[in-house]
Amino acid sequence: MDKPKLIIITGRPGSGKSILAHLIAGEIRCPMISRDEIKEGYVNTIKTEHKNISNDENLQIYNTFFDVIGRLLDNRITLIAEAAFQNKLWFPKYEILNQKSDIKVILCKTDPELAHKRYLERKKADPLREYYHGDAPVLFENGTYEYIQFPAPTLEVNTSENYNPDLKEIVSFIRSDA
Repeated sequence: MDKPKLIIITGRPGSGKSILAHLIAGEIRCPMISRDEIKEGYVNTIKTEHKNISNDENLQIYNTFFDVIGRLLDNRITLIAEAAFQNKLWFPKYEILNQKSDIKVILCKTDPELAHKRYLERKKADPLREYYHGDAPVLFENGTYEYIQFPAPTLEVNTSENYNPDLKEIVSFIRSDA
């Protein structure tokens, strides 16, 4: 019996992950689970801004993200999981995700300065972004971001201008058996 595919789309904030994840979900016709959207739902429920969320609540959101992914995979549903998590947050979940699915990783990469510019533009265009996420500008100040390091087929996508490789090639990578 074929395992469902888990397409992980990740990269630093401002790298274009969310837009690409929604595009791919539409192309391959599967659900897209976004850590940011789960967090927004939580903030809407408790009616308080991000800065008032405790570490335990952030851990609850993290676990909920992976619980939803696990539940869908257990029911043999191919899906896209999108989050800006660095390797230290993705890797502890690798073994269980790998047992349940065929994992493909898409790393969204762009110049850190461009990512920071996009971050600032997004913040200006969406004043509520800070309320829901309190995005960490530290990722731009020190320039470091530790990309996911799964032993799984991985495709780097340059999101600086359009997509390179393009959407057709990305979908082909996802659909391939490799």
